[in-house]
Amino acid sequence: MHLTYHIGQHDGGWAHRLDGVWSEPYPSHAAARAAAHRAARRQQLGGHDAEILFQSEDGSWHREHVEAGDRPEVDVANE
Repeated sequence: MHLTYHIGQHDGGWAHRLDGVWSEPYPSHAAARAAAHRAARRQQLGGHDAEILFQSEDGSWHREHVEAGDRPEVDVANE
């Protein structure tokens, strides 16, 4: 799986977006970009197998089992 964070103006500031979902706003493009890089790094952290619950774009909820080593490839778009 590959994920890309995008930076853009949102809600009176700058934010990062992943699959149409915006983060909280930051005061500058640089701050939003730094936050996106931090989020991307967290995607790579190892951990333990887990059951996750998430809401998809259509509003429905899903439960999945994820293994500790199952990590996506993540980058931040150069915008």
